[in-house]
Formats: sequence, C-alpha cells, structure tokens
Amino acid sequence: MTNKRYLFILLIILFLSMSCESKKATSKEANDNVCVDIETTMGHIKVKLYNETPAHRDNFIKLVKEGYYNGTLFHRVINKFMIQGGDGDSRNAKPGQRLGMGDPGYTIPAEFVYPRYFHKKGALAAARQGDNVNPKKASSGSQFYIVTGDVIPAGQIGQVERQLQMQQEQAIFNQLVEAHRDEILAMRRARDTQGLQALQDQLIAEMHERIAREGIAKLSEEQKQAYTTVGGAPHLDGAYTVFGEVIEGMDVVEKIEKVATDSADRPKEDIKIISMKIMQ
Repeated sequence: MTNKRYLFILLIILFLSMSCESKKATSKEANDNVCVDIETTMGHIKVKLYNETPAHRDNFIKLVKEGYYNGTLFHRVINKFMIQGGDGDSRNAKPGQRLGMGDPGYTIPAEFVYPRYFHKKGALAAARQGDNVNPKKASSGSQFYIVTGDVIPAGQIGQVERQLQMQQEQAIFNQLVEAHRDEILAMRRARDTQGLQALQDQLIAEMHERIAREGIAKLSEEQKQAYTTVGGAPHLDGAYTVFGEVIEGMDVVEKIEKVATDSADRPKEDIKIISMKIMQ
C-alpha cells in the first residue's frame, strides 16, 4: 500500500472521528461539540451546542437527559422570525391555554459570545424575561427558540446597524439609570426637576463615554453576509444568548414556522416535541 493511500485512509478516519453523528462520549473528545436530535411531530431537527456557552450547553444536556422536553410543545411560532419551545407547562396543555411562563424554576446567567455567535437563520438561542424585570438578561432555565428570520436587502444593512446602535445606547442608559435608581426616586419625590435634568445630562455623557471605550455597535462582515443571504434576526443580537445552531432539519423548522397560529402565536394544531436525544 502506497504512502498516499495510507494518508487518504488516515484523513477519512480523522474526518469520521470529528463528526457529530459518530462521536462517542469519552473524555478524549471533551472538546467536541455535543449534538442533539429533536424529534417533533413534524420531523427531526438536529442541533449543535456551542462549547463557548458552557452553562447553557450543560443545562440543555441535563434537561435532555432528564426527558424534560419530552411531550412539550412549540408554543410560540412567528413566521419569518422564530419558533419557540421548552415551556414545561405546555405538556398536556389544553387548547387555547396561554403558555410561555413555564420553566424549571431557575435562570442561567447570560453568555454572550458576540459577534462570533449571532442570530442568523438556524441559530439556537435562549428565551428570557424582558429587561424591565431582568436587566442582566439572564436566560430561562429551559425555554429556547430557533431563528428563521428573513433576508435583509443589502441596501438596508446601514439601517440595521443604526438600529443596533440605538439599542446599544438605550441598554447602557438603562443600566446607568438603574444604578441611580434611589437618587432618581428621591428627586422625583422632592419634585427636583433641575436635579433630574442635570442627572440625565450626566448619564447621557457617561453613556457616550462608555460607548467610546467599548466601541459602537457594528455588524461584522460575517453578519452582513449571513443577514443578506440566508437571513436572521439582527435586532436580537447581543441581547439574548445564542448557544447553538441547527445542523440538519432546517426544512422542518421552516414547516413549523408557517403553521396557522392564534392571537397568542400558539399553533392552532399542537406541534409536539416527542423526544430529545444526545447524538452518539
């Protein structure tokens, strides 16, 4: 057998050992990405979990092994945006029952790996409560969504960037306001409008100083390429933890996003997660 033939076989073995589908759960492969098969009533969706978001990865694996997701629904579906599941209360939910608040009773600290991981089509991300009650953007202990989104015309990318910059300003300003909450409340009680105006000007100046230090929000070339070709949801970037992506079954996700829904975005006919399994 020639040296070239040996090299060819070696490369094949190396490729197979790196594949999610053929991966064995051994300590030597601890750096490989874990993949999960989501069996739904509309087909199979396979996702890869990112190692760079270890808390979300490990929690998802834990829930999968416990069977937490088995029998739950994709309870919130919005065409050209995303499909959402993971609400424990959706298991055996009655028709028309409002869903979206069920979880295991804990949250997960945000793990933003941005801009490396962003809301391109097929991204797997963690749902969460809004900023008004969740300023640290902690993720739900179980609820997740898969992005479908829409393709953005190249001529509108500048507008998307401006929107992200406005979101950046608002997020930082809100954080500064929260840090001065007691002071603001005291001024309001005292009807100190001059003091409130002066503090507002101070916080705006601090906001701009922080943006100057951290850098203004911009889309990377990879983001621009993805959003103008396959699509996604850029307005969610940097605000929700992206912890994986679909590697197979995006056609199933697209079928789910197009189903008829009620006024609460719940599918009129239940779409159930039959089971989730770690791929071996």
